[in-house]
Amino acid sequence: MLTVDLKDLHKHTGSVIGHSPWKTVSQEMIQAFADATGDHQWIHVDVERAERESPWKSPVAHGFLTVSLIPLLNQQVINVQGKSASINYGINKLRLPSAVKSGSRIRSKMELMDVTPLDGQRFLATYKTTLEIEGESRPGCVAENLVMYVA
Repeated sequence: MLTVDLKDLHKHTGSVIGHSPWKTVSQEMIQAFADATGDHQWIHVDVERAERESPWKSPVAHGFLTVSLIPLLNQQVINVQGKSASINYGINKLRLPSAVKSGSRIRSKMELMDVTPLDGQRFLATYKTTLEIEGESRPGCVAENLVMYVA
């Protein structure tokens, strides 16, 4: 994990910050996400049917479940000190190139693209986050995500 002071974060622009530990996307997580969002499409929650009929021969995580894991994974890659808050500010670009099968392990690869000071207290960081799937050549997610740091 990279520990860096907010005032020095810009020095890492253009570099790979690091990788998170692997995280298993379990069927229980997929079911809980379906229950929370009301998206109970069979490719996510009907294990037997998904194993029989889906192109992946397995249930798959919701795309937005995969995206929602970015903050959890990224906070294990970088520790920005000298801030009072980190706020998920949005996403400029988002792609979901490959489905994340139930039971797969994913991790984030973080690259710092830009840090823009907005005023004396707020700094907008743009990261390219790639959620890699263990054993797969294509990632589950590639996002240009924004984090607002408040000093």
